[in-house]
Amino acid sequence: MYLGYEAALGARKLVEEIMCVKPGENVVITVDTAGDERVADLTARAAAAAGAVPTVVRYPTRLTSAAEPPGPVAGAVREADVWIEYAVGYVMHSDAFRAAIENGARYTNLTAMDVRMLVDTVGRVDFAGVTRLGEALVRLLAAADEVRITTPAGTDVTARNGGRPVNLRGVPATEPGQTVMLAGQISWNPLEDTQHGTLVFDGALWPPDELGLLRSPVRCTVREGRVTDISGGADAAVFRRWMDGHGDPNMYRIAHWSLGFNPGVRAPTGRIVEDERVFGCVELGIGTKGAWIGGEPWVAAAHTDGSMLGPSIYLDGEAIEEEGRYVHPELVGLCRELGVQGY
Repeated sequence: MYLGYEAALGARKLVEEIMCVKPGENVVITVDTAGDERVADLTARAAAAAGAVPTVVRYPTRLTSAAEPPGPVAGAVREADVWIEYAVGYVMHSDAFRAAIENGARYTNLTAMDVRMLVDTVGRVDFAGVTRLGEALVRLLAAADEVRITTPAGTDVTARNGGRPVNLRGVPATEPGQTVMLAGQISWNPLEDTQHGTLVFDGALWPPDELGLLRSPVRCTVREGRVTDISGGADAAVFRRWMDGHGDPNMYRIAHWSLGFNPGVRAPTGRIVEDERVFGCVELGIGTKGAWIGGEPWVAAAHTDGSMLGPSIYLDGEAIEEEGRYVHPELVGLCRELGVQGY
């Protein structure tokens, strides 16, 4: 199998180091027909080797996010101790997801993960080093009030944190009901009524399924934490029609701001979990907001994520990143320890 040995190592790290699977636990692995069955099989083998009971559930693909899965899928994940999701049309933010979390499942969303992604973003990643970089970013964000983000493509957005929590993603899943994501991302949502400016997505944007890697920038005007206008070329027209088609005002609410820093992701791929973690990128989520983010949660018809490349990030007026390269001394030192190109 292509990269079989390297991918097997990635599956073992995922099962043992990230999801902390214990002997006797029920591990449910969900993958739709658009997902990579090789990754699901490797993960099941790793779970079995760890002494757990793996169950792989494969089902037809939904071409959007947060859709309810078939009833048998919802039943399986509700009974899981550990749930690893590989489906392209992922279930996170659905009622089935919330029921599984309330029942104590430790969950990770690895939507669209294929063999190459498993190797690059898990198997070859120094998780301890990436965690140190994430912890430093969390400290810097948590200590700041005003955040301003600009990009060469035209993004210029500001907000105030107001003491909101900043969440490090990719930490080990040690607690019942814990949601973890792929390493290399921090997420938070500033005070909604302070979010103003312009977002220009120029890396990736998904869903809708017609998008992914962007061919042309998508420009969004933001006022008080809501997208009030979408403009640009052909991709923007697709995105605007998809957003309008839900008929749901909550679809236009900014759900989270995120910084990506997975050393295994140097450019967008069209797989949103990787695209959110391009090293040095900024990513924003729009639509449903999970309670884990902090502040008021809400439910929308769906959730979408878009990335912006080469950002400059200013915290209370001080730059910690300039055009995609970290400039804060602590961050530079940690990037050198990780062996990131350009540092």
